[in-house]
Amino acid sequence: MDATVIGAWVATGLTLFIFSFLYKDNPLFKLAEHLYVGVSVGYTIVKAYDTVIVHLIVKPIFEQGEIALFVPVAIGMLMLTRYVPKAAWLSRYAFAFIVGVGSGLAIPRTISSFILKQIEDTVRPLLSIAGGDGVIFSMNLLNPASNLNAIIILIGVSSVLFYFFFSIEHSGPGKVVARTGVLFLMIAFGAAFGYTVMARMSLLIGRLTDLIEFSDTSYGRPTLWLLILTVGVLVVLSRRKPQSEPPDLH
Repeated sequence: MDATVIGAWVATGLTLFIFSFLYKDNPLFKLAEHLYVGVSVGYTIVKAYDTVIVHLIVKPIFEQGEIALFVPVAIGMLMLTRYVPKAAWLSRYAFAFIVGVGSGLAIPRTISSFILKQIEDTVRPLLSIAGGDGVIFSMNLLNPASNLNAIIILIGVSSVLFYFFFSIEHSGPGKVVARTGVLFLMIAFGAAFGYTVMARMSLLIGRLTDLIEFSDTSYGRPTLWLLILTVGVLVVLSRRKPQSEPPDLH
């Protein structure tokens, strides 16, 4: 049998087993879930061994003579002393070094991405000067650098910051500004949630597309036969009598 056909049957079966959770938790779903987790962990371990140990440590040291790589190897070995109670204190030096280096690399990038970039977008000019046209005002919402978008960003950032400024009571005009900040927050949260939903929908569409494709006779119609098998197993499991609990001796 062709490997493509076998892969189609396996993919279809696991997809239907996962979808069976829509009915209720059942052994078919548990089987697919355990296979997914086990294969993922096994693939990650093998890939990490091949990428990190073989290509980044063993080959550079013994084939290219990069002796400096013994330093990260020693740090990694110190981290493993965490599993030896009497030598666990040595792992603190490795963790301290990694946390320090990681913080030193992450803090400047975070400040640049989430603070300086936000300030840069907030202080953009609200009007533009274009040669002989004098002062112009761009209202193109599709252009992130337009003047209208600059005003919207300025209002949004200012109102959101004011909403979290609790030293002044949110009453009168301040209440309007705070409510505007809440509106911008809800739009941002809604956009993030919508993006997540659309990403999940794209995965669902991909699985449904595969199920439709694998219903073809060239694959042996795995979608049809495995769907019948899945429904049959669920029917049998639903008709099984639940095992009676042992009597309480107390």
